[in-house]
Amino acid sequence: MNLEWKIRLFEALTITELYNLLQLRSEVFIVEQNCVYQDIDHKDQKALHLIGEDNGQIVAYARLFKPKDYFEEASIGRVVVKPSYRDKKLGHILMREAIYYVKHQIRETKITISAQLYLKSFYESHGFIQTSEMYLEDDIPHIEMKRS
Repeated sequence: MNLEWKIRLFEALTITELYNLLQLRSEVFIVEQNCVYQDIDHKDQKALHLIGEDNGQIVAYARLFKPKDYFEEASIGRVVVKPSYRDKKLGHILMREAIYYVKHQIRETKITISAQLYLKSFYESHGFIQTSEMYLEDDIPHIEMKRS
């Protein structure tokens, strides 16, 4: 694996990058999770886009937000790894990169996320703690989690 990380403002995304990251999000969040929801939510324009590429192919992705653009604190969302790359523990690498960029690009250490409940222990391994009861978001159980 020849992993390269890019961080982009929405306006700096190429048409091909935007198409490919939307395709990956659709593949996982809509098709794989069998969840019909509006992925294009007008928040992409506010986000920093963290893209992990292997030989030019987007294999990992997350959106990073400044405080008050999503939650009161900075936030990480749309955390996704291409299914064929999940056996490489790329999700953990992606989260470490996302936390690093929130700290160094957004200059924040407090991060709030809306996590799918089944990934609670994954996010706990990155320093997040549960701060809400379970709630449904697009009919999928979620919890709010925070990291200081």
